[in-house]
Amino acid sequence: MLRAEGLSCRRGDRELFAGVDLRVEPGQWTHVRGANGAGKTSLLRILAGLAQPDSGEVRWNDSPIAQDRAAWNTDLLYLGHHAAIKDELTPIENLRAASELEGHTLTDEQALRALRRFGLKGREDLPVRFLSAGQRRRVLLARTMTRPAVAWILDEPLTALDSSAIEDFSSLVADHLSRGGLAVVTSHQALPLAGGQELVL
Repeated sequence: MLRAEGLSCRRGDRELFAGVDLRVEPGQWTHVRGANGAGKTSLLRILAGLAQPDSGEVRWNDSPIAQDRAAWNTDLLYLGHHAAIKDELTPIENLRAASELEGHTLTDEQALRALRRFGLKGREDLPVRFLSAGQRRRVLLARTMTRPAVAWILDEPLTALDSSAIEDFSSLVADHLSRGGLAVVTSHQALPLAGGQELVL
């Protein structure tokens, strides 16, 4: 279970949000919404442990994430708004490099399966710089299939995706939830996924 209590965040003299509470249990997902500049990305970075709140606490399975970062990092998949992929590498090489950095072994077969699930068949060996914005986003999202994690924290995953890719991604999230995973997602677009709770900043 992912739980946050009384989170607040300031940037300079401006308070982005205060008193934010969140509770996401296995099989659940939360859609974080708000206007540009409301602090959605800041909140997700705090939940992922990449930034500190000005007040409040984030807990994973009833333990503060600051007390056992290794356990939280093992169970977490965080995908930021800006695609963390390298232009000079191919999609396969990007997936394998990301897995190696996180201490996991990924075979070419596993990488190919993930990329083809996201409609990248025939582009697996092209340097990423030759891909469109939507295809680059699909390479990043393919990590949801190659990184074993219980908690998904995803910042604007639908950016540059067409309707077909959005449907496919939503199906993947639904499968993750059905296996006992949980997710926190920011998106300006509606996610065609049943259930879930909404947190508006």
